[in-house]
Amino acid sequence: MTGARWHAPGYGDQMEIEHRGVRPRVHPTAYVAPNAVLSGDVEIGPHCRILFGAVLTDEGGPIRLADHVIVMENAVIRSTRQNPVRIGDHTLIGPHTYVVGATIDSEVFVATGARIFNGARLGRGSEVRIDAIVHLRTSLPADATVPIGWVAVGDPAEILPPDQHEAIWERQRSLDFAGYVFGIDPMSIERPFMVELTERYARSLHSHGGDARVDDETASI
Repeated sequence: MTGARWHAPGYGDQMEIEHRGVRPRVHPTAYVAPNAVLSGDVEIGPHCRILFGAVLTDEGGPIRLADHVIVMENAVIRSTRQNPVRIGDHTLIGPHTYVVGATIDSEVFVATGARIFNGARLGRGSEVRIDAIVHLRTSLPADATVPIGWVAVGDPAEILPPDQHEAIWERQRSLDFAGYVFGIDPMSIERPFMVELTERYARSLHSHGGDARVDDETASI
């Protein structure tokens, strides 16, 4: 289906971006708000709703939304080369959330301001409440709840209050954020860490230099 565009009648004003030669695909029964952005290998399934200001961007891997996924205002969903994004049926992604490189099962509730990081897996029926965090490479079991502002970290996940920073860091340390996300071992580089990180990341993001907005045209599958 690469290069095809599913056209939802009456909803043709959203920003759709062709990235690395791949265009987003939107099911005819889905709705995408006029100022939402879909970039690259993004597939929006039946009866999904992508609301105002939401951004779904392929940064090296596919993004797949199944049936009846609601992505609310100003949410950001990003894939990576290492971690695609897959969101199961009847899941709600709340306003101002940030989801990167995660697998989210069906019937999951992700509340306002929650953050879900690279390689995380959220089990069926789980809840991540307001401003809660699911750290990278963390596996949240089915029907689990991360309370307001709390942090889930590890595989299996330990769910901790935000004031337990030392305990969170002890679990997080072994997850190797710098190495897993950016491919950097801070102990093996000679330059300052942030210099190395930003220059590598800038080179990666340079791939957007060839992006093009998809014209409002219909295409069949």
